[in-house]
Amino acid sequence: MVLQIVLMLIGFVLLVKGADLLVDGGSNIAKKFHIPELIIGLTIVSVGTSMPELMVSLTSAISGHSDMSIGNVVGSNIADLLLILGLCAIMKGLKFKKETKFFESPFALLVTILLFVLANNNLSGQPNTINRIEGFILMVLCIVFIIYNIVMAKKGEDFDGISKELIIPNLKMNTPGYVIKSVIYIILGIACLKFGGDFVVNSCSEIARRLGMSEKLISLTIIAVATSLPELVTSMVATKKGEIDLAIGNIIGSCIFNILLIIGVSAIIAPINYSTSYNKDLIILTVATLFLGLFPFIGKKDEMTRFNGIIYFIGYLAYMTFIVLSNIG
Repeated sequence: MVLQIVLMLIGFVLLVKGADLLVDGGSNIAKKFHIPELIIGLTIVSVGTSMPELMVSLTSAISGHSDMSIGNVVGSNIADLLLILGLCAIMKGLKFKKETKFFESPFALLVTILLFVLANNNLSGQPNTINRIEGFILMVLCIVFIIYNIVMAKKGEDFDGISKELIIPNLKMNTPGYVIKSVIYIILGIACLKFGGDFVVNSCSEIARRLGMSEKLISLTIIAVATSLPELVTSMVATKKGEIDLAIGNIIGSCIFNILLIIGVSAIIAPINYSTSYNKDLIILTVATLFLGLFPFIGKKDEMTRFNGIIYFIGYLAYMTFIVLSNIG
């Protein structure tokens, strides 16, 4: 048991450090080509901070732990919204850009509802299974979202009716080793994420088995929070520095990629057996995403206020209490 706990902790460290290296490398390359901050948050940073979830879910799906694969994504998205975005809003009111208000938040709600439908439909003849075809559907939407971000990157801030905001030039970007160093960061980050994902899944599965805990409980709580640490650190640091676009883009982008990329790739590799016991959690996630889309229209215009953040945070504490009691009881 002690060995499993040590390996689990090592895995978490590798996941966080791997995501950190991947984000740094990817962001450095993106900045060199003057990609706006919001787009970096929605793509490079959000994909990078979603890599722990991707590695854990892929490893879980391949090794036959479907509960852990689904629970990791659903639990991470709930933690991203209610816990992380809630804490960021408590630190500083979060202003929403027009594209976030009218496209990204509604799109996040759409893909959350789509996940619920795909997981519960019986059209394929495989009840409660997210099969390869459905995985491809999610991947197509993922590509559509990436294309959208490429288009928005070219338009910059024009959609908001303000001057185009580009990354402030850094003299280091012109040095010969800048891109090479960034690529090395990306490779090392991926390696850390791979081994970290293996350690976390294998160790948590063994710990759950020995303690008599369900894979659902451990994936919705311990693994979900642990794999959300990159989003937590990235978004809170960004909020503290006043980089609100990066913080919001990171969270919303991560929620979208967690469903489209992670569930999509996992289902393509190995169809995911879905337990209907996750329906309550998906409904909670849907409600949280719905409120995210409503915040810019209610109360203070185009902003998620500190009060909204407190509501989210209290909601997360209530959710965690509900999950622990319902799974233990």
